[in-house]
Amino acid sequence: MIEQILAYNKRFVAVKGYEPFITSGQPDMKLAIVSCMDTRLTKLLPNALGLRNGDAKIIKVAGGTILTPYDAVIRSLLVAIYELGCQEIMIIHHSGCGACHMNAAHFLHLMHDRGITDEAIQEANKHVNLNEYLDGFHDTEASVRRTVATVQQHPLIPKDIVVRGFIIDSRTGELTPVD
Repeated sequence: MIEQILAYNKRFVAVKGYEPFITSGQPDMKLAIVSCMDTRLTKLLPNALGLRNGDAKIIKVAGGTILTPYDAVIRSLLVAIYELGCQEIMIIHHSGCGACHMNAAHFLHLMHDRGITDEAIQEANKHVNLNEYLDGFHDTEASVRRTVATVQQHPLIPKDIVVRGFIIDSRTGELTPVD
């Protein structure tokens, strides 16, 4: 698959397929979005929101959640705010999210099946509680509220940053606010 992608990329560059996507790297709308990495949202999310290339910083992670107050999502938001001038943040979860069904015991079983040793799992547990780290959420609205609150209450996020939560329908793109 990677070789096919590299061949496509070579053709893309040769015909200057990149020209419509040229932008400064600064988010024109001063907006950051935290969303799930679900492949259904790759094009649906920006199109459903009317976003063009360069309008917003989109941070995609499993479930669209923040696991700890100092994880990579928060770091990305800090860069978006302080270096790139973002003034608003949208937390967008989606319908039918696989993270709703994530279960740490299941993940650990799959890891064992793929040859991950007990020693490796014990080492990982020294750095993070795998039962919490690999578990998902069971209530999408509650997860949105929790993620919004984590950003709003973070000591390094300025209080004038607007943070709002939403659920997007992963089929239609309809956006529903979560208060």
